[in-house]
Amino acid sequence: MYKAYIFDFDYTLANSEKGIVMCFEMLFADEGYAPVPKNKIRATIGMTMYDAMALLTGETSPAKIEKLIRLYRIRYSDKYMTANTHLYPDTVPTLQGLKDKNALCCIVSTKTRSRIMETLTRESITDLIDCIIGYEDVQAPKPSPEGINKIKRRYSLADSDILYIGDSLIDAETARKGHVDFAAVTTGATPSAAFASADCQTILTNLRKLL
Repeated sequence: MYKAYIFDFDYTLANSEKGIVMCFEMLFADEGYAPVPKNKIRATIGMTMYDAMALLTGETSPAKIEKLIRLYRIRYSDKYMTANTHLYPDTVPTLQGLKDKNALCCIVSTKTRSRIMETLTRESITDLIDCIIGYEDVQAPKPSPEGINKIKRRYSLADSDILYIGDSLIDAETARKGHVDFAAVTTGATPSAAFASADCQTILTNLRKLL
């Protein structure tokens, strides 16, 4: 049992794949880009929006990439993302079970804190999350350990007090750089075999196995 459980959000606590793919597809169609395979879009979930946009469009101009990100958010994400984001069936029981054991439950994500809060508020589970560190709360996004380190300082936690849970190799690297234990969950686009070379405490098929 750890004192604190820090979760990634997309593909870990929630499945936002439908909304993300939909918003990218509409943006690319409206801005004249060639269609991008859904699997390629899915593979960017967990990256920063900048890195994902650059990869999917092939654009190299920072100004152009930032413009596309603004269009993505204003035209599409603000309208369609939260409505098409759904918690996994094990998310609420797991968070409630951990809180019942007096554990801290936090989120560190490359998604914005405000967008995560929209889903938590809609599902009436803001009381199950002690702290959210989103994209706007750090200078360096994952795999930088800045978000994990902020939580360590806020709650006076030692490295050994924390388990970080995520679905990607980016999450595994974030935990390694933050010197905390890591549990991989296979609810995302990364298969369990890909975590073989990562330093995982465990590989989970669902979150309830944390209890």
